[in-house]
Amino acid sequence: MKMITAVRGFKDILTDESGAWRRIEAESRELFAAFGFEEIRIPLLEKTELFRRGIGESTDIVEKEMYTFLDRNDEHLTLRPEATASIIRAYLEHNLHAVDPITKLFTMGPMFRRERPQKGRLRQFHQIDVEVLGIDDPRMDAELLFMLNHLFIRLGIDDLRLHINSLGCPQCRPRFREAILSFLEHKEAGLCDDCRRRLKKNPLRVFDCKVAACQAIVADGPELLNFICDACGDHFETLKQYLSILSISFEINRKMVRGLDYYTKTTFEITAPAAGAQNAVVGGGRYDGLVKELGGPDIPGIGFAIGCERLIASIPRKDEASDTGRLQLFVAAIGREAELFAYTLVNRLRVSGIPAEMDFTGKGLKGQMKRADKLKSHYVLIIGEREISEKKAALRNMQTGAQTILDIENLETSVLNAMKQR
Repeated sequence: MKMITAVRGFKDILTDESGAWRRIEAESRELFAAFGFEEIRIPLLEKTELFRRGIGESTDIVEKEMYTFLDRNDEHLTLRPEATASIIRAYLEHNLHAVDPITKLFTMGPMFRRERPQKGRLRQFHQIDVEVLGIDDPRMDAELLFMLNHLFIRLGIDDLRLHINSLGCPQCRPRFREAILSFLEHKEAGLCDDCRRRLKKNPLRVFDCKVAACQAIVADGPELLNFICDACGDHFETLKQYLSILSISFEINRKMVRGLDYYTKTTFEITAPAAGAQNAVVGGGRYDGLVKELGGPDIPGIGFAIGCERLIASIPRKDEASDTGRLQLFVAAIGREAELFAYTLVNRLRVSGIPAEMDFTGKGLKGQMKRADKLKSHYVLIIGEREISEKKAALRNMQTGAQTILDIENLETSVLNAMKQR
């Protein structure tokens, strides 16, 4: 019978990788809490209309990449391709804006897009998503980027570059739209099919195209920074000022528009140059009109998403290993009475927080010691018939080879004390 394999573009996270994932999640939770963020957990499935309205009909995500299907009630449902729209849906549905005028939320989990699988791109990928709702202040924009910078410092990543731009607001966009259409008037034939279609719906999307021919055409095109209004200009200048105050280095990327329609004013990416073509580790920006677009009051917002797979690929190899969950104690028991004693001991130690294992296959002492070594156990506790009769057990340090004799009467306490002294 043919073996069943994983769906193309969906990847198993194996045990030798999970330590890096736990570390990223733990560091993120601790740092975000210090900045006043609280965790929210959102569904994997949403009504398709949420993403059509929230992300934008003309985006690649909505046009080509969403996993959408009809359920049994003929309702269109979609596996979430990103988290911001879902968080705002929950924020409005549960009236979180009435609880506090400023809401800080984060979530972690899988997203789904039917892209062509390649290095740096999966069809199920994971993001850490952070959102601030209720405040339109460039100091908050700078504060988010400062928090991100310190997350990377904690993870030992220093070869990252922050790119920023301003996408203006609905008052700025009409003039820029006219400038784009005028610039591309006699160049449309050189654009890809998608960009020719985008010209009619949202010309700004042409600047986000990854096709080399389109990128070459728009390279000399108009720049939004030259068209933003005074208020958006002041916002951007204040952002740059506070990034400098916080000692955050940045580059202004005047062509960056990001791939989602909801962005306004501040937009940013953090890239890892060593990661190759798919090098964007973080993307985000301000979306001051999105809450209203999704049926809520006129509440501003800003957020970002970290691509976990790309972040893990950027962490120095020496930092990937995690000692969390590593076996601390293997109990090598020889003989029926010793096995019964060890069985109780191992399970009592586990509930006391000590990762412990024993053998169920009937191996001799030599075989059990090999198993302990393969599991990289810090210690082995040896209990045999003689140890039971003498009411003693031998605790061996597998790194140094040193061996300590412990009294069986107080063995659980003695083992716990030995583990604490490691």
